[in-house]
Amino acid sequence: MAMTIPAIKADAETRMRKCIDVLKQELMKLRTGRASPQLLDHLRVDYYGSPVPISQVANVTVTDARTLTVTPWEKPMVAAVERAIMSSDLGLQPNTAGQVIRIALPPLTEQRRKDLAKVVAHEGENAKVAIRNVRRDANHHCKELLKAKVVTEDEDRRAEEDIQKLTDKMVKEIDVVAKHKEDELMQL
Repeated sequence: MAMTIPAIKADAETRMRKCIDVLKQELMKLRTGRASPQLLDHLRVDYYGSPVPISQVANVTVTDARTLTVTPWEKPMVAAVERAIMSSDLGLQPNTAGQVIRIALPPLTEQRRKDLAKVVAHEGENAKVAIRNVRRDANHHCKELLKAKVVTEDEDRRAEEDIQKLTDKMVKEIDVVAKHKEDELMQL
């Protein structure tokens, strides 16, 4: 049995929301001028042979605006956590004192800020492409219902208009998320 138009719209909205959530997750990984525990969320630590997120082996806290403190729960994990931070793509230098790892975030240079702004724009564009792909799939499902004579041409056209409105709304939301992250990057 084919989907109904309301089900197609609901599915499209759910999938578009997921696209925005993925964008937000990707942007969290980008370093701004401020320290944030989410900066290390994507790092994997070798925990007795299996890679696990850093949050499962250590407590990550913000000490001040430019410093993160990582406290592993087990003493043997200090070296593994330190290794994961140094080998990451973040370019951070951990400073270990006993069982506490401190990470001082250097201030971003103007050039680095501009580079990160380009990355934000690129991620935003990728999210928009994903949203448009969801729109294309939803419109395709509506056309299939029309071919199967389950809906009339008017219902199909209305559904496509609604899906387009939803797409426009989601694209605007992506622009807002990307603009917010860019503003955050450009703050000194």
